[in-house]
Formats: sequence, structure tokens, C-alpha cells
Amino acid sequence: MKSTVLVTGGAGFIGSHLCERLLADGQDVLCVDNFYTGSKDNIRHLLDNPCFELIRHDVVLPLYVEVDQIYNLACAASPVQYQSDPVGTTKTSVMGAINMLGLARRKRARILQASTSEVYGDPLQHPQPETYWGHVNPIGARACYDEGKRCAETLFFDYHRQWNVDIRVIRIFNTYGPRLHRNDGRVVSNFIVQALRGEPITLFGDGQQTRSFCYVDDLIDGMVGMMDQDTEIGPINIGNPAECTIRELAETILRLTDSKSELVQHPLPIDDPVRRKPQIDKAETALGWSPKVTLEDGLGETIAYFRHLLSK
Repeated sequence: MKSTVLVTGGAGFIGSHLCERLLADGQDVLCVDNFYTGSKDNIRHLLDNPCFELIRHDVVLPLYVEVDQIYNLACAASPVQYQSDPVGTTKTSVMGAINMLGLARRKRARILQASTSEVYGDPLQHPQPETYWGHVNPIGARACYDEGKRCAETLFFDYHRQWNVDIRVIRIFNTYGPRLHRNDGRVVSNFIVQALRGEPITLFGDGQQTRSFCYVDDLIDGMVGMMDQDTEIGPINIGNPAECTIRELAETILRLTDSKSELVQHPLPIDDPVRRKPQIDKAETALGWSPKVTLEDGLGETIAYFRHLLSK
């Protein structure tokens, strides 16, 4: 059945892919973005679609629209971006959640919160199951994002318990793919851009810290699957459990780009997690979801995107 779906942060990296998918599924899409980190270039090809509508709006302010579903993705997601305006980051997570939950309550709409693996902080449990409460520095440089997202989850579950709002909560692990911003400071985009330009690869620490990288198409499948089922409210981890070191990622990108860039070590950022790997049993059981795209295949698509972008 055709629905009207609101996507906050819809002009961002993940949001634009989600808007595409929802339109392909036959939905009417309201894309909301304040363009702090989002870009019209990500959604320019959607603007002529009669089922797509763009609204410039900041979720820190209330929004009054008619919708059936809400995907709440609005928030800067890379450390460089969210630390450049930490108060704004916290406001977006907390006040944005309050405003979107209020809209969902008024319209009896189902609402999905795009939470993050950062709620686990620098984890003491490995891999990270949804039952793990996390190890987060509440006053550190990353706290605006980590604690903002943790508070948003609190609000979602309190609105559900107190007012029976129909919620869904996913925790997104490191995601990559086309439309990553070239200067957003995320490790995949950093390494690819540096490799293609022949610049030194910035390796923080000794490169032995690990991450688990999920291709954006797999993430979108999990996100839509979570929204469209009626039994599980979450939280559910959505990520690829194939763990690799940052040094291994850099070496893979150097090989795939045929780059001669050298690896240059820099001090590890404060509170940077040492290990990160999702436990996805819950997603496999409740959603029938698991990632399909290998790291090499996903990096190939992402490298092709950046080659084209840098050639302009």
C-alpha cells in the first residue's frame, strides 16, 4: 500500500540512498534536510520525481506534515562534522528526536530511529550485542554524538512506554559507499581520496584498531526490513560482522586503486574505539537480514564513485 514517508537527513549519504529505495518501492517521499552536512547533489536526480518532495528544515524545530512513516536520520555522523558544532549535534539528536516523536504521536505514524554503534563507546565487550550497555565517556569530545544518540534512544523507548508510539530502533555500524563526502573525515573516504590523489594515507595509531564495514545497499535493506515488520521494535544492530584492521583497510584500498601512496602514522584521536564488531544474530532472526556485499566489491563501487567525483 502506498504510504507517505518522511526521511529526516534525506539529503545525506545514507538518507539519499534511502529516499531512492523508498521511491523505487512506490512510496511518496518527503525529504527533510537543513543541508548542514547533506547536499542537493545527492538528491538532484530525484527532484523531478512527482513522488518526491524536498523540504529545507531543521529538526530542532517542530514540523507539521501528514505522514505514515518517519525515518529519523538527521544528524552529522562523522567525527569531523559532529565535533565542529558539538552543541548543535546534541540538539539535533535530542530535540530532533522529541520533535519527530511528537509528530509520530500526533499522526499515529511508525517511526524509526537511526541510532549508532557509538552508543557502545569504546566497548569492553566484543563483539557488541544489543544487550551491552556500553562504555562511553560522557564529557569527552565525542560525547555530543555518543550521548546524544543514547539520549535519543531513551526518548524513543519512553515515548513507546508512556504513549504507545510505534517505534523502531536500529544501531548502525560503520557504513560506506557512493555519496560519502570527500572531506567528512571518515576512514573509507579519507583513504580513497588520499590514494587516488597519491597523497600520504593518514593512519591513526598503529592501524591495529578494528572496524566492521557495511556497504550502504545492505544497510538500506536492513533499515527498510526493520520498518516494514510488525513484531520487533529493537534496538537491533545493522552492520557487517566481517572485522578488519584499519591498516588492512588501507592496504586493500591501495591495492584496488593501484596507488603508490605511503602510510603515515598519526596519534590516535581521544576516545577512539579500539575494536568494533556487531553481533547480528537478532537481525538475522527477527528480520532475516544479513549483509551480502563483500568489502572488496563495495570498495570497488565506492572507488569508482570517487574517481568520477575527483575527475570533475
